[in-house]
Amino acid sequence: MNFLAHAYLAGPLASDRVGGVVGDFVKGLLDPLPAGLGAELVAGVMLHRRIDSFADGHEAFRRSRARVSAERRRVGGIMVDLFYDHFLAVHWNRFSAQPLIEFTAHTYQLIALHPEPLPESFRPVFERMSKHDWMASYLDAGNVALALDRMAEHRLRRPNPLAGAGEELLRDYAGFEADFLEFLPDALRFAESVRDARPSR
Repeated sequence: MNFLAHAYLAGPLASDRVGGVVGDFVKGLLDPLPAGLGAELVAGVMLHRRIDSFADGHEAFRRSRARVSAERRRVGGIMVDLFYDHFLAVHWNRFSAQPLIEFTAHTYQLIALHPEPLPESFRPVFERMSKHDWMASYLDAGNVALALDRMAEHRLRRPNPLAGAGEELLRDYAGFEADFLEFLPDALRFAESVRDARPSR
């Protein structure tokens, strides 16, 4: 899952949503608590990690990864994460009564006002994310392609096959979309069950 899906699946609690968005920037063990991070934010990061594990084992998500071409298979998980954010944006009104633009603006506000320090590596990313509203921008398949190209250039070791990967979304658009629509309700139920099983805070 990428930023938008993690923010959505995290639910309404601010620390869960912030932890969902920053989860990939928190490395290593979460017990004991990483330096500078409070227990509530770490619970959000843990939720992020459990959702990722759930996705990796889900039949529809695995089917999507299998749709990726052989030459890009090793970065297939990254591609499907972005593709699913696109489909969440496209089908947003099916899953949320709150307009997408309002949801993303509120999420950026929660992150900006979060009282605890966030990972340093996340700060420059958040500045660009909030300025250009990356999460809502995934509604446009062309922006997903641009995001993948940026990741190929700046975030992954080179050489890598991620550049141009957006073309694969269009090549099997209906297949990826069907996988997503099968996956998301299960992911939502899973995330809710994890949140409900935690001690009251």
